[in-house]
Amino acid sequence: MAEVLEEHRGAEMERLMAEHRRYTQRLEELMSKPYLTAEEQLEEVRMKKLKLHAKDLIAALERSCSAVA
Repeated sequence: MAEVLEEHRGAEMERLMAEHRRYTQRLEELMSKPYLTAEEQLEEVRMKKLKLHAKDLIAALERSCSAVA
């Protein structure tokens, strides 16, 4: 049972880290532009929020892993 839980946590951590990388990459693309359209500005704000949320979830998962260990 514990092994299944650890595998799930590991898979979830990998998924969250991949999401965080995708958000970072998209933000870098947006920031490299000399100006942003209104739609791109909204996307930038959304990407920043999603990136922060993913980071928070990663930190929470890390805390829960260390509390179990």
